[in-house]
Amino acid sequence: MEINKKRFAFIDLYRGWALLFMIETHVFNAFLNQAYKHSQWFDVLTFFNGLIAPSFLFISGFAFTIASSRKVAEFRTYKSEFWRQLWRIGLIFLVGYSLRLPYLSLQKMLHLATPDKLMFFYCVDVLQCIAFGLLLLFIMKLIIKNGKLYNYILTGLSVLLFMTAPLIWQIDFTKYMPLPLANYMNPQNGSLFPLFPWLAFMLSGSVISHYYMEARKTESENMFIKWLLYSGIILIIISSFVLWSHLPVFDYISKVNPSQFFFLVRLGLVILLLALCRYYELWRNTESSVVMDVGRESLLVYWLHLQVIYRRLFNDTTLYKMINENFNVVQCLGATVALCVLMIIAAIAWGQIKKRYKKFSQIAVVGMITGLVIFFLFK
Repeated sequence: MEINKKRFAFIDLYRGWALLFMIETHVFNAFLNQAYKHSQWFDVLTFFNGLIAPSFLFISGFAFTIASSRKVAEFRTYKSEFWRQLWRIGLIFLVGYSLRLPYLSLQKMLHLATPDKLMFFYCVDVLQCIAFGLLLLFIMKLIIKNGKLYNYILTGLSVLLFMTAPLIWQIDFTKYMPLPLANYMNPQNGSLFPLFPWLAFMLSGSVISHYYMEARKTESENMFIKWLLYSGIILIIISSFVLWSHLPVFDYISKVNPSQFFFLVRLGLVILLLALCRYYELWRNTESSVVMDVGRESLLVYWLHLQVIYRRLFNDTTLYKMINENFNVVQCLGATVALCVLMIIAAIAWGQIKKRYKKFSQIAVVGMITGLVIFFLFK
């Protein structure tokens, strides 16, 4: 959802950096030789790369709340803005599942797809989690008109999601619902980002965004950003102590899967990063940058860089299979830089097209998606 670029540049900065580091994560995971992945430094890298998805979820909830605050009255008329928002959410769902298609043909999926391939297709990734979260936030905006009540419910849902996740992860939901729905609940069938606990990051972003907007109205934004900074640091320190102090009293807590305190460590870090991005924006008086260009075209960049790595392009094989985890660290860094540059160029180019030819770009997107859906259905 679009927001005022000058007033909230730090949101695009946050999202842009998250995407660029996501590219690094996918490049190293796909191309780096297995021998390096047993090193201690790779464990550290994996921990920090593990912040990318929570950051992306968090900022999606944060940005939605800011953007929707100006349009909620229009949403409730069920006219053009209502349908535009539904289209955006549907598009994220569509892109998420398209990345997992075993075949670009419905007939092949129905007749050739093995159970393993269908299992892969039904898995819930970060885009599906974001789309579900946006749909939930959107519906709640339509129904709940009291801002305080809305925020209290979101806070309660956030706590419920991460506190009950260890219990939810033990349940085989395929006994009670179809596999595509069961995959939204836990990772038992391969989902990477089920709603428990990952959606809590997005709802937390929405809650914090609400209080941030209140702080802006009362001209206390600086104090609020300081509060965010200190809150993030306190969360990190306390949760890290519980997880890694190895004290007997915390032994059981640290072994719970997924650990509520591991969630809180990550939440503290993504909150801290948000505050630092705001301070960076104020320090540099940032109004435009290539990182912001990437952040504004996040869906395109997310989809496109995965296509480059995993889509069958060269002699019916993928770049991932061609390299076959044979890169060393320097080669992976080079590939990361090259792919980031390519994504920056794509983001800038598409951003300029949308700016100069707004109507044409909208028609082009709808036309391309319609054509691809028809191709998929009738090939």
